[in-house]
Amino acid sequence: MEASKKSVIENFKIHATDTGSPDVQVALLTKRINYLGEHFKKFPKDFASRDGFLKMIGHRRRLLDYLKKNNRNKYKEVIEKLDLRK
Repeated sequence: MEASKKSVIENFKIHATDTGSPDVQVALLTKRINYLGEHFKKFPKDFASRDGFLKMIGHRRRLLDYLKKNNRNKYKEVIEKLDLRK
């Protein structure tokens, strides 16, 4: 998982040492959300993990709202790259 995490950071970073910009955070959260979505298809009664899953979705939504408010072009770019709904 570390190698794929580094590749996600490489794809979304703004500058050489960037690891925490909203773009990178949204991309990492999307990766984890997609993984957990597949997990819940196999294990629908895993309610303990579902709480964290829903918190991640809310956190990603807040980060996307921040991007939309402060940098509309970057928001559109991130949405397009990650293939997310608006």
